[in-house]
Amino acid sequence: MEKIYRVQVQHSTGREPKDITKLKENYLMAKKKSSRKNREVLVVASKVKGYIKTKKMNTSADSIAALSNKIYCMIDEAATRSKANGRKTVKAQDV
Repeated sequence: MEKIYRVQVQHSTGREPKDITKLKENYLMAKKKSSRKNREVLVVASKVKGYIKTKKMNTSADSIAALSNKIYCMIDEAATRSKANGRKTVKAQDV
């Protein structure tokens, strides 16, 4: 169940309360990220960096972890599709 946040923040000019939707989104994103920190990286960083280098681009420090998290999501979705089809094996068609 999602928590309801009741916070009233005023602008420095004393006008109407600031919308807290952004604060709530940031809190939920931080909570999601903290739970993902325990995951193992699924990509070979040197290979990813090498491929990005061939595109004449640079790799940021957090791009490898973000790519790995994206792969976790893809695997989770493929496993869900496989289960929905009554299989215990994830196939290429599930990805």
